[in-house]
Amino acid sequence: MIPDDALAGLSLTFKTLADPSRIRILHALAAEELCVCDLAAVLDMGVSAVSHQLRLLRATRLVRIRREGRRTFYVLDDDHVRSLYAQGLEHIGHRAARRGKQ
Repeated sequence: MIPDDALAGLSLTFKTLADPSRIRILHALAAEELCVCDLAAVLDMGVSAVSHQLRLLRATRLVRIRREGRRTFYVLDDDHVRSLYAQGLEHIGHRAARRGKQ
């Protein structure tokens, strides 16, 4: 069996990923690191809404920050996050393809 703390962590990760706005942020950050203002512009969201979502993504260690002078850039935390995101997309693609063949 998986230890309870690992189950809780995995559950929190998937719960965090269960929001379309956060998925859109991960999609943008999968391409390049961005600051809050750039993310807000790319996603057509308010800066405060993006900041709120980034705070949740940072708390679950899905994204991290990189500081350059006074600017803060957001980036996917590591390749595991990129892989989790990519595999999720791949899974959705396979599911859609199977429905098309029925």
